[in-house]
Amino acid sequence: MEIEQYLKERLDDQIDWYDRKSASNQRLYKRLRLLEVVAAASIPFLTGFIPDLQHMSHIVAAVGVLIAVISGVFALFKFQENWIEYRTTAETLKHHKYLFLTRTSPYHDGDAFHVLVTTVERLISQENSKWTEYIRQPQAEGGTVEPLTDRDEGPALTTLHSDK
Repeated sequence: MEIEQYLKERLDDQIDWYDRKSASNQRLYKRLRLLEVVAAASIPFLTGFIPDLQHMSHIVAAVGVLIAVISGVFALFKFQENWIEYRTTAETLKHHKYLFLTRTSPYHDGDAFHVLVTTVERLISQENSKWTEYIRQPQAEGGTVEPLTDRDEGPALTTLHSDK
């Protein structure tokens, strides 16, 4: 594989994927966290209306359930952790790309391309290993795991599927 082809088809593709995933996890995390804060803050306010409005206690209970559901969604999908990990991986890949393009250490020798490929593939492999471990964890605890069917499910599929 030629340098330009690798940079475009592999490195840039991975940077874009991690960048998009980081942004979407950040948006989901912030939106759900805002909803959770607003719901929690509304409970004391709404309880003041319980004596006056017949179904207000049901509404307060529903808001409490909403808070519990949001908390469970955070625990299950780990939006904040994914946001930070994906952002870190994207920025690390960009860092190595720019070091390579400027022929800065460790990419200043004649073997720079091979060093870049080795470094990039190691970073991607580490991220894939984290994802695989995360997926296998419920099985080790006696749970089940749904099969992954799309690249959007996690970085482990980045080397198997393409967005094209």
